[in-house]
Amino acid sequence: MYKKYKKRISFFPLLFAALFAVLTVFGSAQAEEQEIRYRLKWLFNTSVAGDIYADKAGYFARQGLRVTVREGSPEKNAINELELGRAEFGVASADQVIQALDKGARLVVLAQIFQVNPMQWIYRADQPEIKTLIDLRGRKIGITFGGNDETIMHTLLAQAGIKKNEVRLSGVRFDFTPFFRRKVDVWPVYRNSQGVILQDKLAKEGEAVRFFNPATFGMNFVANSVITSEKMVKEHPQTVKKFLTALLQGWEAAMQLENETKVLAAVKELEKNTDAAIMQQQLASTRELVMGNGKNFGTIDLAAWQQTEKIMLQAGQIKRAVQIEKYLQVQ
Repeated sequence: MYKKYKKRISFFPLLFAALFAVLTVFGSAQAEEQEIRYRLKWLFNTSVAGDIYADKAGYFARQGLRVTVREGSPEKNAINELELGRAEFGVASADQVIQALDKGARLVVLAQIFQVNPMQWIYRADQPEIKTLIDLRGRKIGITFGGNDETIMHTLLAQAGIKKNEVRLSGVRFDFTPFFRRKVDVWPVYRNSQGVILQDKLAKEGEAVRFFNPATFGMNFVANSVITSEKMVKEHPQTVKKFLTALLQGWEAAMQLENETKVLAAVKELEKNTDAAIMQQQLASTRELVMGNGKNFGTIDLAAWQQTEKIMLQAGQIKRAVQIEKYLQVQ
């Protein structure tokens, strides 16, 4: 009897220890289940390799976050998603952010992914090289009416003192036929996606190309950045810190050459239509744009943001100066 009682006594500490361990593990699992919704600006492709890799390689999970990375579109843009409470973080271009602030949105810019804007123009190498802005005179130039490339080109032409009747501006969309048939000389592209595809296609026809990069001429119109709501920053600063840490670590790892195979495989899971060789070139181009100027990943270029705001104000795209520096989380 005594032995049996003694066994029961010794059994209870073990039971409590086991129960404590289960509760601890359960509690940890609960802590790891913090749900985060992250809305991209556009579709899955190599331009968002870092966003995808941060998820696939477990950077979010190691910060205790379960992040759902969603594609974007004109109908599902990050700013609307934040305002409607359908996402905690998102990606938006600088002009989208500044226009939203002008209309009263409460946003905070956390990081600037692209240090060099991918929005550039492609033209054939058998045409005179564009060495100065004056060299745009007389060209047949494509622009997306209503797009930020239209704003950029009009600003560049004004800086060069080129009048409207000294160039031929043509509205373009996703059909590249006018460029292939030389009806448009200088065609707007995203350097690391469409630019790679067009360059490859023309190379197979024996034609070389060049790219006209506005940044070469002092035009630093900011591209995509990571944003969240002012409310999120105030009420959940630790979550914001964890998300940003994981995201930037993911981007930094994704841009390392030694991880190229794994990164391309992660992107390929979500974007199956692009040829593997093209994807590799697109990733290389993305690497140059993200790592441009040797700055740290995600560095917010204050001067570039202020220049972007000034350009938009002059172009009448916003009614007032929003003082963008107040909304940038500059590290």
